[in-house]
Amino acid sequence: MASMIRLDIREIRQDFPNFRVALLVADGIAISFVRTPALDTVLAGAEVAAWDQWGDTPAAEIPELSAWREAYRAFGVKKTSYRSSAERLLRLLQKGERLPQVSNLVDLYNAISLRTLLPVGADDLAHVVPPLAFRHARPGDDFVALGDAAQRNDPPKEGEVVYADGEKILCRRWNWYQDARSAIADGTRCAVLTVQAIEPASAQKVETVADELARLIPAHCGGRVSWAIADNANPVVDVV
Repeated sequence: MASMIRLDIREIRQDFPNFRVALLVADGIAISFVRTPALDTVLAGAEVAAWDQWGDTPAAEIPELSAWREAYRAFGVKKTSYRSSAERLLRLLQKGERLPQVSNLVDLYNAISLRTLLPVGADDLAHVVPPLAFRHARPGDDFVALGDAAQRNDPPKEGEVVYADGEKILCRRWNWYQDARSAIADGTRCAVLTVQAIEPASAQKVETVADELARLIPAHCGGRVSWAIADNANPVVDVV
């Protein structure tokens, strides 16, 4: 069972005052690697909705995505290979691919992220050491990329915006890529998720998306979900 989880965004709020993030704790879930017809309906609907709204529109012309590109540049990211997780999902769709099949929880939040273009991510709470923070990288931070068989440390550059727990980086370049050590797995029973926005109009959708996930996760993964919103006016939140 989850205990109180704290999220702190104070360190970056001056540089990124429009940043809003929902912190969700999903407790008592069951991870499955079989995509049910009901879940596939959710994914197919998200893919159709995203294509109907954006089609082949370049990411640079979509406010939700261009705002993340601008934020990345603000902390020194210039390579075009580094994009927000939401932009990567849309690019898959625009290449004619379906959303990847990972697990019921990951597939579900990927569908919501694609449809809304808000970056969403999740970590296994059993492998997370609270408190959590969106902050600038520091000397001594370490990161092991999900999928790296060699498990090499790929530390962020000092000043890079990262998502971190009390011991390690959970996601580099804000919402670009996840650390392997806290990934959702077969044994995950409690997960902590974030729904992120930085473009002002998109930021107003964070509550709606968090509420939708709080309804959909129990329907497709079981358990219960609690959540709270952190923003410039309320930069430290606790979720039980």
